[in-house]
Amino acid sequence: KKGRKEERKEGRKKGRKEERKKERKKERKKEKERERKEGRKEGRKRKEERKKERKKERKKERKKERKKERKKERRKERKKERKKERKKRKRERR
Repeated sequence: KKGRKEERKEGRKKGRKEERKKERKKERKKEKERERKEGRKEGRKRKEERKKERKKERKKERKKERKKERKKERRKERKKERKKERKKRKRERR
């Protein structure tokens, strides 16, 4: 049989053990929360980068389209010019 002193000592040990356990649990929880926030930040960063990338791509596409359109227009103009030239030559021959 144990004396009161030893019982109290064990009680204190048990109390400290429980406290440490709770502390560790809290720490783990805080750490998880921190990690989650960091993850959110990273996700947001990645999202922004993707957005910028898409914007660049769209800009490139538009540039290509404009170039194509200009080329088409120039071709049309040249065709018209040639047609005019032919008509002029025909008139001159007569």
